[in-house]
Amino acid sequence: MSKLKVRVNRTRPESLTRQITDQITGLISTGALAAGEMLPSERTLADSLGVARNVVRRSYDYLMSGELIQGEGRLGRRVRGASSGKSGAAGSSKRGKSASGKKSSAGGRKGSKKGSSGKGSRKSGGKAARGRASKSR
Repeated sequence: MSKLKVRVNRTRPESLTRQITDQITGLISTGALAAGEMLPSERTLADSLGVARNVVRRSYDYLMSGELIQGEGRLGRRVRGASSGKSGAAGSSKRGKSASGKKSSAGGRKGSKKGSSGKGSRKSGGKAARGRASKSR
């Protein structure tokens, strides 16, 4: 993993997320970030730039949706290669769509619908817990 030459300027009108995204896109397009090269973790890059971690996370999300980088699970994120992009594009983009698209989320939503009834039970559990606490006083 090379040291990224990314800088943010808080006085510019563009958001910090946009600045990071544009700079990493430029590094990938010029070849300064080679295909297959690992990107720094969200925390590492955020600390080095002095920004919040969610700023870097959103930037990485934009790059992943633009298929410039790919997630490697717990290993981190890697620059998507041109050759691996074509051979693995069908599988990777399918995985990307199912991971971030509506279809796989719909399954999660079904579960969350069940979970919403669970939330009600959690709320009632919270009320019951509060009721018990007040009874024990």
